[in-house]
Amino acid sequence: MMASIKQQWFSNVRADILSGMTVALALIPEALAFSIIAGVDPMVGLYASFCMAIVIAFTGGRPAMISAATGAMSLLMINLVKDHGIEYLFAATVLTGIIQILLGVLKVGRFLSFLPQTVMIGFVNALGILIFTAQLPHFQGANWMMYAMVAGTLLIVYLFPLMTKAIPSPLVAIVLMTIVAIVFHLDLKTVGDMGNITRSLPVLHFPKVDLSVETLFIILPYSLPLAIVGLLESMLTATVLDEITDTPSNKNKEARGQGIANIVTGFFGGMAGCAMIGQSMINVKSGGRGRLSTLVAGVFLLFLIMVLGDVVKQIPMAALVGVMFMVAAGTFDWQSLKDLTKYPLSDAIVMVVTVVIVLFTHNLALGVMVGIVLSTIVFGWKMAKIKTTSQTEGNMKQYKVSGQLFFATISFFMDEFQYETDPDTIIIDFSSSHIWDQSAVIGISKIIDKYERLNKKVIVKGLNEESKKIVRQIGLTSLTHNA
Repeated sequence: MMASIKQQWFSNVRADILSGMTVALALIPEALAFSIIAGVDPMVGLYASFCMAIVIAFTGGRPAMISAATGAMSLLMINLVKDHGIEYLFAATVLTGIIQILLGVLKVGRFLSFLPQTVMIGFVNALGILIFTAQLPHFQGANWMMYAMVAGTLLIVYLFPLMTKAIPSPLVAIVLMTIVAIVFHLDLKTVGDMGNITRSLPVLHFPKVDLSVETLFIILPYSLPLAIVGLLESMLTATVLDEITDTPSNKNKEARGQGIANIVTGFFGGMAGCAMIGQSMINVKSGGRGRLSTLVAGVFLLFLIMVLGDVVKQIPMAALVGVMFMVAAGTFDWQSLKDLTKYPLSDAIVMVVTVVIVLFTHNLALGVMVGIVLSTIVFGWKMAKIKTTSQTEGNMKQYKVSGQLFFATISFFMDEFQYETDPDTIIIDFSSSHIWDQSAVIGISKIIDKYERLNKKVIVKGLNEESKKIVRQIGLTSLTHNA
């Protein structure tokens, strides 16, 4: 137990602290922007980011992952805030957390194993593109200094590690560019232009709503999709970090942790949040590996708001845009473009469709779900191919079955037999097949029944143990007599 705590918290202290500080700087404009999208005060997003990061550091199942207010979640809140007010948003955030805890207890994380790799690649590539395009509005009406500072930020980000990796290059870039902007009084858009930052601590606040069934019916239609989208993004982000860091994560614990974090957030005046792929990537790219990095991100965010608020407001957006460009380039799977022509056509289509859906809807969850459905259809189509070969010897004919027998293939299978013209003895060999469901068993029994009505004998052989088991469960034990 102690070894695990040391590994997750104190095995990478210096890098975790520095990377957490870098993430905190990148969280501020995102939280402000998402608050504006949701139609709430900017501090609601900042409180959410602070609470989510600190709580998830202790309760999450993936060290070094950053959770905060996110764009996908804020889009789902717009109508609730507009129609019912901010207090109902706080209540919906608490209910979101409760639902996520229940899903974690039900071990929803196991379903992530059903995520095809092509959908995962599509998700990652769509994220990279979305992170990049999300920065483009900052260039509207920008002068040459904006472009120059973005370029300078990227140069520092990529060249500074050649000298030393002791300090995360994104942190160095943000600090240096802020100093340059302040010293030379550059005409640049700053963090302060994104929204009003006040020096006030979050306080315990119980949502001012009636505890009634009517209230539940108002917030449940928002809390349920918030819970599902939040968990989907969090688990996908965890999977991406698993691969990058080559370390495992506990998806069910993450689901419960996200729930606890959202409950705390709702009681401290914040909006529902989830894992952030961009900030999580900044964290691991800056050297963050442990829970300490996530905790530092939350604590330092509060420190920036409370103590360095006036300085934070002067951070040029160009520096943060440059860092996010680095994140976008690092997130996108460039190798997938080279390998696209090598993929089976169906896999390539699934990947491209996932990307396109996400880009057009800006809904990561929808894109992933469409990708999963497409993959399922493709898989079902491939599985639904059944083949039989026959060989006649004297008064006996043998049918050898290849493929999977289930509801989608049984009708095709039944059409393969020549009931009227076949000889008196029929052998059906299932040694290269598998019986999956009741439809298959009933179909086979109908085949036997047709032959027996013609006074012909049917011998079934080659059933594997799993196929025999399902046949016995349904009660048609006569099928296994000769098998």
